[in-house]
Amino acid sequence: MRNLPPTATLRTFEVATRHATFTSAAEELCITQSAVSHQLKNLEDLWGLQLFQRGKTLSLTPAGAALAPLVREFFSKLETTLADLREQNGRVRLRVNTTYSFALKWLLPRLPALARLHPEILVSLDSSDKVINFAGTESDVAIRFGHGNYPALFTEFLFREQIFPVASPSLLQRFGTPTEPAELLRYPLLTRDGADLVPKWDAWFEQTGVNINVLHESVRFADTNMTIEAALLGQGIALARSGHVEKEIAEGTLIRLFDIRFPSPAAYYFVCPQGIETQAHIIKFRQWLLDASLQAQRHYR
Repeated sequence: MRNLPPTATLRTFEVATRHATFTSAAEELCITQSAVSHQLKNLEDLWGLQLFQRGKTLSLTPAGAALAPLVREFFSKLETTLADLREQNGRVRLRVNTTYSFALKWLLPRLPALARLHPEILVSLDSSDKVINFAGTESDVAIRFGHGNYPALFTEFLFREQIFPVASPSLLQRFGTPTEPAELLRYPLLTRDGADLVPKWDAWFEQTGVNINVLHESVRFADTNMTIEAALLGQGIALARSGHVEKEIAEGTLIRLFDIRFPSPAAYYFVCPQGIETQAHIIKFRQWLLDASLQAQRHYR
């Protein structure tokens, strides 16, 4: 820390790394060329490093090239943080990480209700399907889909979805509306490829008592949202989790087929590092999540 120069000197260095001459750097800084040269010479003396090769044009030495991105990042983060603090204006920021499909289909439509109830909380939403490591992320809390096994984290159950087939009205007009689960075997079925947590047609048919040998698969998708979009386009019947098709069912763009209970084997959980769950704004967010989860489940009991 003893070798840290004044911020103005660091700014002069950062600007000079983006210019071919001290003169053009001085024009951006609104100071004289000699002032730029003097500040940079003092910086080189302080650090005991040559930062620039001086000639007709400036070029960075290996030491200057190594330090330039660090100084540039410092000013960038400083400006971003100051902008955030001004934006918050007395509000507390809560950085929430969740899966992309959950954020898009379930959480995002409900955030205006949170803002009305708790205007003092400023949510910063990020999405990732990877296992979260709070030590390596900028997230405060997360919502994850799984079996609740999150060692060393505070974990709270939110809700479990129901799984059921959905189809567009246009597809049902072409193929007719099935009256029993076994009839789906003659329909084009959309399959979500991937992990064990993904709804599986064979498990749903087993739950309904239908024995299957071969499924009439239409297309396999690597993404939940693409699967739902294909169903909306009438390309086949999708096996959907209730939280991903609330809007579409309410609007009638997708029709739920059969009133058969089939709870998802995995559920949604609120997780965060141990200890911060007692912070006031996080308690408010958790309670709002629990209330919203309970309300959503009432439609799919």
